[in-house]
Amino acid sequence: MRIFTALNLTTLAICLSLTPQSKAEEEAKFAIAIHGGAGAISQKKMTPKVRAQYDAKLTEAVNTGYALLEKGASSEQAIIAAIQIMEESPLFNAGKGAVYTYDEHHELDASIMDGKTLNAGAVSGVKTVKSPIALAQSVMNNSVHVMLSGEGAEAFAKQENLALVENQYFNTERRYKSLLRAKKKLQQKAQELKDYQAAHQTLDVEYKVGTVGAVALDKNGNLAAGTSTGGMTAKRFGRIGDAPIIGAGTYANNNSCAVSATGHGEYFIRYHVAADICARMEYQNISVEQAADTVINKVLVKAGGTGGVIVIDKHGNITMPFNTEGMYRASRSSTSKINVAIFRNE
Repeated sequence: MRIFTALNLTTLAICLSLTPQSKAEEEAKFAIAIHGGAGAISQKKMTPKVRAQYDAKLTEAVNTGYALLEKGASSEQAIIAAIQIMEESPLFNAGKGAVYTYDEHHELDASIMDGKTLNAGAVSGVKTVKSPIALAQSVMNNSVHVMLSGEGAEAFAKQENLALVENQYFNTERRYKSLLRAKKKLQQKAQELKDYQAAHQTLDVEYKVGTVGAVALDKNGNLAAGTSTGGMTAKRFGRIGDAPIIGAGTYANNNSCAVSATGHGEYFIRYHVAADICARMEYQNISVEQAADTVINKVLVKAGGTGGVIVIDKHGNITMPFNTEGMYRASRSSTSKINVAIFRNE
């Protein structure tokens, strides 16, 4: 017969009382991070009024997602809610504020991924879907496919009874003026260089970036990531960037992390940025901060790629590195206060 001393019984009682509580605390951890695009954002030129507008919208988006997580909603639900707030704002290059193509209309892309199942959904080149991220979610949950494009994606949106709009719904004066400036530069350079593709390479960073996205960890320990964009200003020939490509602009895996990217999409595609960050974490056993910083500030910089990412790991740790002048971003977790920032020194 085993004899328990008073000390043993006391120790056992303490262990029994602490273990369930510690487990509950671990399961209750949750967090969300969002971005509204990275690029040539001038701190000197940004007025207090414009800054206040961005701060308010980023705060609204991250708090909306956080409130859902706090109530026990899934990470998928939280990121959809946060992204849709930014899609409906003309401040960002997604949804209502989408940039123009060279032919003066709008083609939108989006994607989403579930870290638990690795299920994913993506759409590209849609012109009449009010919320591209909602369509990407429908593709993930209600379609046998991962990515749909153009007219086929819009036909699926009708089948799913999603909100449809005329392409003009996405028109904004600010984006149209930006298009006119870009086309003028392209035409001048094309004449000079005798090559449209070479001329396009000379466009400033501001015309090549702009996206919104969100990543989250819910109380059940599940990760999710989503990204939505209007693409590149003055894009042609049905160009598709990294935002709708799983592994490039969006990736989530419960074994490692969830990532949403923003930047010059061609580089994010070539270097499969989102998936690479998670793979480095899992295979090299390094922190989320180290993995993301290596890819954004070493791999991409060496290649000439510009942009940034928001990343959250399976423990709720958040990092948001970028190699541009600024990145609209915000985060909040069950263990940290809300953080809203734009520039590097914030």
